[in-house]
Amino acid sequence: MAKQLLWKTEHMRVLITGANGFIGQNLQLRLRERSDVQVVHFTRNNKSEQLEKLLDGVSFVFHLAGINRPQDSKEFALGNTKFTRDLCHAVVSVARSVGKPIPILYTSSTQAARDNDYGRSKRDAEAALSVTARDPLVPVHVFRLPNVFGKWCRPNYNSAVATFCHNIARNLPIQVNDPQAVLMLVYIDDVIEHFVQIMDGAAHMVGSDSFVEIQPQYEITVGELARLIRAFRESRTSLMTEHVGVGLVRALYATYVSYLPVEAFAYELSRHIDQRGIFVEMMKTPDCGQFSFFTAHPGVTRGGHYHHSKTEKFLVIKGQALFRFRHMQTAQTHELQISGDKPQVVETVPGWTHDITNTGPEDLVVMLWANEIFDRARPDTYYCAL
Repeated sequence: MAKQLLWKTEHMRVLITGANGFIGQNLQLRLRERSDVQVVHFTRNNKSEQLEKLLDGVSFVFHLAGINRPQDSKEFALGNTKFTRDLCHAVVSVARSVGKPIPILYTSSTQAARDNDYGRSKRDAEAALSVTARDPLVPVHVFRLPNVFGKWCRPNYNSAVATFCHNIARNLPIQVNDPQAVLMLVYIDDVIEHFVQIMDGAAHMVGSDSFVEIQPQYEITVGELARLIRAFRESRTSLMTEHVGVGLVRALYATYVSYLPVEAFAYELSRHIDQRGIFVEMMKTPDCGQFSFFTAHPGVTRGGHYHHSKTEKFLVIKGQALFRFRHMQTAQTHELQISGDKPQVVETVPGWTHDITNTGPEDLVVMLWANEIFDRARPDTYYCAL
């Protein structure tokens, strides 16, 4: 479905019910980044009787409030169904009084398809919204969300991702009853992005049964989820990172890091020290090599080797360096004077022996990327002085 503008205003005042919940907090942060949006909060401290007053000047409602783990199952009907009906009544009343549309975006759950107290209460809330949507001044967007994960989700509550991230980050045990059980996940940033697009007037993409679907959705087993999150923790020791730049792994890694206690924001690396200076490995990747840095004392030369296939990129961070090259077949030579004051990448070329000499008065600091992880059994590194 193509996008279309359903409503537009230069300055928007929005109401968020459940503003202090997991999704609400993330939505608040996103909306605070905009100067054209003012947020009105509805939390557990508010009552339904205050809705019409809070709706004064509001042109969009995010209905995120709900009950999912009450002490008494009767609270499902009160917190999910009755409150939604109260909200619908208030929105219709205000919209008609001002003669302007007030859309409602509602976060339901895939549990609404199930025959339990929680599912029925969400399904009844959806029904109340469906009736309300007949009023042309109250467009309704219902999201049946699967498991939403991301920063600030409450651990040890109703999210395996949050619980695993919280516990593993603290070396606490986790419980995996069925490693093959499948989870359907959506990432909080994708959820919020879709919400904001609808708030800004984009037509929603209708999913099955006319509910709005968040894309992308991710499928993962509980066992694989646990393995990945443990790998994130272990990467600080092994230095081997997962593919954290795209897709589900990117989102899970961002989520895991958000659960780190403040005392774990930093971690130490091993330093290899000799008469030339120090060498420190920072990070290794499964298929894109590794990052490190080294220092060289004044007058010290490092390197003096060639590679058949391995390539490297050097960036002088501080100091003065002389890079020297000699072709292993033709004996052609080449030299480069590099300064940390002028960032340049020097790339080694297979078949050329090379070294680097500190020609300055202070320690040389150089960042290094190699396109493959160093393998002592097959190092592809052959010493040959220039």
